[in-house]
Formats: sequence, C-alpha cells, structure tokens
Amino acid sequence: MSETRPVLLAMDFQQGIVDRAGGGPALAAVSRAIEAARGAGIPVMYVRVAFRPGYPEASATNRTFGAISQAGDTMTQDHPATQLHADLPTRPDEPVIVKRRVSAFSGSDLDVLLRGAGANALILAGISTSGVVLSTLRQAADLDYALTVLSDACADPDEEIHRVLTEKVFPRQATVTTTDEWVKSL
Repeated sequence: MSETRPVLLAMDFQQGIVDRAGGGPALAAVSRAIEAARGAGIPVMYVRVAFRPGYPEASATNRTFGAISQAGDTMTQDHPATQLHADLPTRPDEPVIVKRRVSAFSGSDLDVLLRGAGANALILAGISTSGVVLSTLRQAADLDYALTVLSDACADPDEEIHRVLTEKVFPRQATVTTTDEWVKSL
C-alpha cells in the first residue's frame, strides 16, 4: 500500500467572499487546520478566484461568470476583494493558486503544484460548499485523490445546501469530518 501524501487546500477564503457568505466560523476553523497541517508536515495551498482586467476568461455563455463584467473591477486579480482574507495565517512559502472557474483545478496550475508535491490526498476547506468545494471534490475524485472535507471549515450562503452536501453527497466520495476531529487524527 502506498504512503498517503496529503495537501490542505484552503479555497476562496478571500476578502470579498468571507464576509458576504457568512464565512467567519469557517475562516476560524480553516486557520486551526492550517496550523495543525503545518505542525504535521502537511503542505498548505491557497486557492482564490480572480480574473484578468476586462474579464477575457468569462464567456457570456457561462451562467456563473458571464455577467461578471457588470461587477466593475471587483473580481479582477489585483482588486482587494479577490485577495486572501487578512485573517488567514498565510506564509510566503505556501503557494497561492489563482483559478478562473469554480473548481480549483479549472483554469489554474493546481494540478502541476499537486504533482510537484507528490500529493495523492486532499483535505478540502472552502467557501462556498456548493461552489468551490463541490466542484473541486468532484474533479479530484475523478483524478483518484483520497479526499477529506472539513465540514466546519466550509460555508455556504444556504445552510440547508451545506448540510445536504456534507451529510449526504460528499460522503460518497470523501471522508467528512470536523476540523477538531481531523486535528486529533494527525
């Protein structure tokens, strides 16, 4: 049996997303997970969603991002709203991946970084549960990663959707646990 080589992905914990999505408790949980991961020698990577000025990546036919140009420059890669949240305990040696779609894999160099790290397992945390976490989990499962979702380090504007995903959908492809239980298992 091969050795497990996990990476913790902290996804879309951005200035403009955390407060809007009620992600304060999830931000606190992922901060605990980050510190524990570092202590256990588990690499941490951050993912954020942002676009180039003028939004050339956002096709008008894309229901999620097609109207984003109407948001002015608030979702461009240099805007303060797309930067990692100030309360996230980042370090300069931990990669920040910029994605151009909902999944952390789509339109980013995440796959290259994970291969470089020799990762075969992912611990997922993010905002929103029905967005980046769901899309990344599905794609990562198809890529044969072993998956863990830290349910309290995820948040969604719709609490019922969060509950259904973490209790009924995600367990089909991932271990779903709380941050504190995960930390105890390290």
